[in-house]
Amino acid sequence: MIEGERTIGQIARCSSIHPASIHRWKSEFLEKGPEIFSQETTCHEYERRIQELERLIGHKEVEIALLKNFLTGISPEREKSL
Repeated sequence: MIEGERTIGQIARCSSIHPASIHRWKSEFLEKGPEIFSQETTCHEYERRIQELERLIGHKEVEIALLKNFLTGISPEREKSL
């Protein structure tokens, strides 16, 4: 749409989105897009958040494994000896 390959009407029809919404999105992108995409801090913030979430998932996986062992009554050391 921005490059002019398809009209807003064509995009609206094939995506079942009202043309007014597409007009508004296009205007917002053209107005604020360069500002948003030029911010390096945004990318670094997302990378930091992803690392934080990955660390949290790792902790939760350990907790789940410990709880499963607790519920089955088998300690990890005892399980290795079986």
